[in-house]
Formats: sequence, C-alpha cells, structure tokens
Amino acid sequence: MKDPVLVRRSIALPNLAQTLGAILTYSAEISRDHPTCILFVVDQSGSMADAMATGKSKADFVADVMNKTIYTLVTNCTKSDGVRNYFDVGIVTYGGGGTRAGLAGGKAISSIVDLANNPTRVEDRTRHEDDGAGGVFERRVKFPVWFDPTASGGTPMCAGLTTAAEAIGDWCDAHPHSYPPTIIHVTDGESTDGDPSNIGDVLHQLSTGDGECLLFNIHVSGDNSEPTTFPSSEASLPNAYARTLYRMSSPMPDHIRRLAGQKGYAVGDGARGFMFNADPRHIADFFDIGTRPRLTADR
Repeated sequence: MKDPVLVRRSIALPNLAQTLGAILTYSAEISRDHPTCILFVVDQSGSMADAMATGKSKADFVADVMNKTIYTLVTNCTKSDGVRNYFDVGIVTYGGGGTRAGLAGGKAISSIVDLANNPTRVEDRTRHEDDGAGGVFERRVKFPVWFDPTASGGTPMCAGLTTAAEAIGDWCDAHPHSYPPTIIHVTDGESTDGDPSNIGDVLHQLSTGDGECLLFNIHVSGDNSEPTTFPSSEASLPNAYARTLYRMSSPMPDHIRRLAGQKGYAVGDGARGFMFNADPRHIADFFDIGTRPRLTADR
C-alpha cells in the first residue's frame, strides 16, 4: 500500500543530504540546540499476548524494555541544572484498537523534558542483585511507567508506519540540522493491511542534512527458533516475511556497529539494524544499541 499523501510529500521534500552532496556520516552533534528524535513503533496485535521464555507476554516484556529505555534516556540527559532536551521521543502503536500516537499530552513526539516530568505513574518493583558472596538479595526500586502493554486484533503495520512517517516528516522539517531520527519498529507478526515495503521506502526518503532516517526492525519471538541478529544479507533468512523486514531496515552507521560489537554480536560490513526471532536478551540489547546515537557534551 502506498499512501498518496506521503508519496507526494516524499517527492516534494528534497533529500537534504543528497542535495548538499554531503557525506552521510551520521556525525551531527546532539545538543539542546540540535536534539535528535527516537520514535518507537510497536505492534500491539493479539499475538503479542503470547508468553516469552521469561513467562511474561511479549507485550509485557516489550513495555518493560521501552519504559527502562526511556528512563535511561532521561538519566543520560540529567545534568546538575536538570534534564536537558537532547532527545525528542515518540511512540506509535498499532493493533486491534487501530493506530495510536503519543506518550504525553497526546503528541506523537514529546521532548525528553516533558516525559521526565510526566510519567504515567511510578511503580515499586523488586530487583535481584548479586551480594558478592555467591548469593542474591532483593532491592526495592522505583520504576517510572510511560507505556502500558496492550494486545488485541490484527496487525495493521502499514497504517502504523504511515502514522510514523507523518510524525517524522514534520520533525525533520523542524530540525534540518539535527542527527536524523531513529525509528525502532517492534513486531511479532506479518502485516494484515498490505505490503509494508512501500511505506518503508517513504521513511527512508525522510532525512535531515546529516542523513536519512534510520529504520531498525526487530521481530520478537516466543518460541525457541534460532535468532538472526544484524545480518549483512538476506541469504540466511528463513522466509519472505523476514526478507521484507530485512530490506526495510537501514544499514547501521559505523558507531552503532561498534556498539553492537561491544555487546558481543558479530557485525559485518553492510550489517542492517534488524533482528529476527529475537529473544528477551536480544530485545533488550537491540533497544540499547538503537537508542545510543553519539551524545556529545552540551556547551
């Protein structure tokens, strides 16, 4: 399915990086004057209620990882004078309830400052930690929550990615000199409203002067299937659905490849931001790797 509005927009909007003949190094400094954007696109179809190896449902586990990731971003932006706006963060979900956007105040994309000041709630949770003597102890911790899990109905992936493209297009217009947006798309099933490839192409055409938007896809699994992590080709992928998600995924910039390597992943030349049949550990790693563009000290 090709959204005519977005297609017109993608043709009308210049690809700034190509127009300027720039080298796409994804090297723009991230600062309060030039924040970057991270947009999560999350599948909330009925199959996300299936359990993972941890016993939690896929929807519950993804929600926990998302909330922890947002909290980490807030922490990384906190200085002596408060939370600095290095990031804008957004959410788009799709499932039986249709497509929804926004974490705080109903906006698809909010500043990290707004999110820091407006979690939905703060829960008391228990964390098990190493006591240094061969045992573990329980520590009570505060856990801010911005995003709640839901799972129902079909998988309107095209509609969800179209909503994401609308939000990202507006953001790029307002931030032409920023590190380009990173879109992390989480799904466990095939699209039920058409081929998502075309809208994936539209997302890749949206850009800032520092490069095209980065679209990273992670397919989560509750079974014991062998995962595929950061492949450089589609040759080893098990089916046409996996190959579609691979083609939609952006090549990883060098600094993100290095982050993946530091976590122990084999990342070859041309590796793409894509995992298939990801288990809980891979999901947590993927979010951490994908949400760490180079943060430079603010001046």
